[in-house]
Amino acid sequence: MRFLNGVQGIIGADVPEDPAKAFTIDQLFVDVGASSPTDCPISVGDPAVFERPVMELGSRFVSKALDDRISCAVLIEVLRSVNPGNNELVFVFSTQEEVGIRGVISAAYSVDPDLGIAIDVTSVGDTPKAKMEVALGKGPAIKIRDGGMIADPAVVRWMRRSAEAAGIPYQLEILDVLATTDARAIQVTRAGVPTGCISIPTRYIHSPAEMVDLNDVEKVKNLVLALLSQPIEIK
Repeated sequence: MRFLNGVQGIIGADVPEDPAKAFTIDQLFVDVGASSPTDCPISVGDPAVFERPVMELGSRFVSKALDDRISCAVLIEVLRSVNPGNNELVFVFSTQEEVGIRGVISAAYSVDPDLGIAIDVTSVGDTPKAKMEVALGKGPAIKIRDGGMIADPAVVRWMRRSAEAAGIPYQLEILDVLATTDARAIQVTRAGVPTGCISIPTRYIHSPAEMVDLNDVEKVKNLVLALLSQPIEIK
């Protein structure tokens, strides 16, 4: 682990009473080499992140916190080259999605959009015993529903038409777990907003070693560009 002030530490754990059970939060600690509370270089509430190297495995890219830094990277690349025409575009990089989709609530209320598109990651089913149809290397996943929202059917149709017209392969995402994205908050803003979500297939989500396929990332960028560079027709 590395803290904001540069201090490094190692995650340790007390010996569990039942080794067959997973560790609980109160059994875990971060050892920063201190011998007493007075010489401890960190305080309660100091932020820390996993420290691990980036890996490239062929077309696969492995890093911590790709959820959701990889989506930020997609939007930055879209901003570099998008031609919005007559569309008025507002890009939002929101915070605290993982702890209650909080940042986007204020942003969506302030912007009051006519249409919402969230970019996020989603789990895959291309590992042993997994059940989802989404896989790495098969293109963007257009969300149908997840544990918190049902994507607007007209938005889904628009995304599919645009992908097919641009020759971009895509997958359909149905996420049967209690998880959702910023799209949920956008959808219920004010009187309601037609909203969809484009997902980047990702293995090992919420671990220090999340994996994406860079070909999928490129195709997500291309799909977003295709959506935003033409007159928007939701029907």
